[in-house]
Amino acid sequence: MIKLLMSWDIRQGKESEYFEFVVQEFAPKLLRLGIQPTEAWYTVYGNGPQILTGGVTEDRAALDKILAGDEWARLKKKLLTYVTNFSYKIVQHTGNFQM
Repeated sequence: MIKLLMSWDIRQGKESEYFEFVVQEFAPKLLRLGIQPTEAWYTVYGNGPQILTGGVTEDRAALDKILAGDEWARLKKKLLTYVTNFSYKIVQHTGNFQM
């Protein structure tokens, strides 16, 4: 399995709208696209990204196809209205917490 690791910071003043978007739209659309969410971490104290999250697909070809698609582009664009410092990387899924 292949894992998509993402991180970002929530825009100041957008916290309530962000959490509503993530629960009602972002996570369900990831599932429909074929990315199974595996974890989400919220940093309350310290340096580093405020949000760390991950999801898996069966293989790299499936993930590449999703990330090249229009639905992912629209979802990411909407996410970026609520967050800054968005980044992602693709890694081999180990079954453990990964950064």
